[in-house]
Amino acid sequence: MKIVNIVGARPQFIKVAPILKAIEGHNRARPDVPIHEVLVHTGQHYDYEMSQVFFDELGLKAPDYHLGVGSGTHGYQTGEMLKRIEEVLLREKPDWVLVYGDTNSTLAGALAAAKLHIRVAHVEAGLRSFNKRMPEEINRILTDHVSDCLFCPTETAVQNLAREGITKGVYLVGDVMYDAVQMYLAAAEDKSQILETLALKPKEYALATVHRAENTDDPERLRNIMMGLKHIAQDGLRVIFPAHPRTRKAISDLSLDISSSNLKVIGPVSYLDMLVLEKNARVILTDSGGVQKEAFFFRVPCVTLREETEWVETVEAGWNVLAGCDPERIAHASLAAQCSASSPYSCSIPFSPRTPLPPATPYGDGRAGARIVMILLECSGRL
Repeated sequence: MKIVNIVGARPQFIKVAPILKAIEGHNRARPDVPIHEVLVHTGQHYDYEMSQVFFDELGLKAPDYHLGVGSGTHGYQTGEMLKRIEEVLLREKPDWVLVYGDTNSTLAGALAAAKLHIRVAHVEAGLRSFNKRMPEEINRILTDHVSDCLFCPTETAVQNLAREGITKGVYLVGDVMYDAVQMYLAAAEDKSQILETLALKPKEYALATVHRAENTDDPERLRNIMMGLKHIAQDGLRVIFPAHPRTRKAISDLSLDISSSNLKVIGPVSYLDMLVLEKNARVILTDSGGVQKEAFFFRVPCVTLREETEWVETVEAGWNVLAGCDPERIAHASLAAQCSASSPYSCSIPFSPRTPLPPATPYGDGRAGARIVMILLECSGRL
């Protein structure tokens, strides 16, 4: 069986790692039924800090194809990827194409394969924000509707697909990002020096990330989010802000003043450094779905800088609140997180974490990658 994995953005490098590990494990255990794997990097993220460092840290093999598409409008980027991925698929003739998440790389890979009548498997299928102004939502919906295997991380995702009439080929496998945390946390704690480098003490700082186009491309939203982060810093909690290149450019273009002795803007950090920063933060503020989940995995209160989230389980469990882009809501939610039940302070808070929770509930048991590989083999009649 031959599989082509298509990745292009930093979350996808993390998501593919458990799949590659599961393929390696299968090939060792069953050399009589080998899986031939081809890794395609579209080039959607291409800076070292956004791409190569992940391959280095996660021990991923070099991509078999690097398409070098780079930045551009959604139409240009998706179109170029579609054209170049098609050339790879015609050459490789795989049994399956695996796509991950909700980026332009995801949609381009799914469309290229579907039009060539190659079976598509979507890892992280069924997520919905129900906000079609988000390009990610369009990518998710279209990818799900052309996929043959839909690998859902949660029961909510399964239900979302059923409401759209998709029930065939749907599998609840768990979350590959939880797999990745289980695989790499020990290495992160052993190797990362990020706390020492930034002179941070555990639970004495907030961690912030902002990268989604709905926030970075809207001047008013970005201005208000930055104002909210400054409020938190001025209230005395140090804020560490690893800035996505898009975000840094938008801040510069708008000439936003985010200077504060307690607000430190740094460049993008590696996956291992990010795990350590997340685990030791007092509160996390983010518009990233992956960071919301990782905050939940580490039981760190999370303030989501959006009006909705695909990861509703984190909100239902009491570890995540939606603050949108209102500076006062952002600052209040951050204060509330600091005044949670584990804090020596007391105040009225929106957080109501239910503890103890079973490990990883509701995101699986850390074996999603192995399940995905087994299902693909079964669907191909190889077992």
